[in-house]
Amino acid sequence: MLDVLERAAVEAGRAILNVKPSNAGTTIKNDQSPVTIADQKSEAVIIKALLRAFPGVPVVAEEAMADGRAPQIDGTAFFLVDPLDGTKEYINQSADYTVNIALIENGIPVIGIVYAPARQAGYAAYRGRASKFMVTLDDVVCDRGEIRCRAKGESLTAVASRSHSNAQTEEFLRENSVTSCLSVGSSLKFCLLAEGLADVYPRYGRTMEWDTAAGDAILRAAGGRTSLIDGAPLTYGKRRQASDCDFANPHFVAWGADH
Repeated sequence: MLDVLERAAVEAGRAILNVKPSNAGTTIKNDQSPVTIADQKSEAVIIKALLRAFPGVPVVAEEAMADGRAPQIDGTAFFLVDPLDGTKEYINQSADYTVNIALIENGIPVIGIVYAPARQAGYAAYRGRASKFMVTLDDVVCDRGEIRCRAKGESLTAVASRSHSNAQTEEFLRENSVTSCLSVGSSLKFCLLAEGLADVYPRYGRTMEWDTAAGDAILRAAGGRTSLIDGAPLTYGKRRQASDCDFANPHFVAWGADH
């Protein structure tokens, strides 16, 4: 299964790179987030690959959901897909956008792919093991190596979003004596924790499950965890929520090892 997801992510990344941000036809969705032709082309590539390889597994994908196409997932494993996580970064021609694909079983992300096309780098999680890989100019996966979260040290480095910092985040950083902060977009925040370059990622802002599932799978496989503010684990497949829409996440904190 991992090979199929990696190939789908790399092909989707190529579809994104083939669209210049200046010609991406950016529009604004009902939730006020941007969407581009690149998002749509990437999602089409991924859905086609997943349905061909795994015809019985539902696919919950961001742009399909925005169009009102929600599959039935009750009681079954399913895929979560964000075809272009960090659309604002892509539009601004930053390299901090990714393709995210995750498999959810019993509310837990057990397989995940995060691929950053502009960086030619990707991360994978497969049932308890996390790795980082590179991709050649002709889209061949190479140089794979296992990654692990680093152990807690005397000082903490946080990773935060370039687009979504707020007063609650700043308060968390002060209360936890965070001494330095790295700024990066998209699900790469989870990946920096997973490869031991940072210790904590507080998110006091709205996210959807397809934003976080793949990165969360990689972090968990690398020895980290993602918890709600009350310490309970972040789960997936959240529907019929009293306080928010289907697949919306509450605030959470992602931690590296031993925190």
